Amino acid sequence: MRIVIQKVLNAKVVVEEKTVGAINNGYMLLVGLEEGDTLKDCERAASKIANIRLFEDEDGKINRSIHDVNGEILAISQFTLAADSRKGNRPSFSKALSADVARDMFSSFVGMMRDEGLHVETGVFQAHMNVILDNDGPVTIILDIKDGKVV
Repeated sequence: MRIVIQKVLNAKVVVEEKTVGAINNGYMLLVGLEEGDTLKDCERAASKIANIRLFEDEDGKINRSIHDVNGEILAISQFTLAADSRKGNRPSFSKALSADVARDMFSSFVGMMRDEGLHVETGVFQAHMNVILDNDGPVTIILDIKDGKVV
């Protein structure tokens, strides 16, 4: 499981010219699910995202969590994060979780973040999406999670 966290001032996702999810002050997540990922990985990721400190405190130190700033999350399923570009010029996506399984796991992951007390908006699974965001910092973190652990 690979998640790209981008701290944003605001973000929205548009499908067929309609905004389907929008947030202010929080994280825009790109979530890549791969063969072998489990619900245990999703639980660890949800906890890490809820508690990681990427916001500045009153002294300007990155020391506050998304809870501390009443932030929001826009989560986008992104199978291309499972790309293997080692051979040739066309990436392989064979490591990506199958669409049906990924849809259920992504939905479970979103539910787990909500269980952590987070406000979560999403895009539309398997749709062509336009994601518009205003990076803050920029701060971008990549989380790789395997066997329930951040690796």
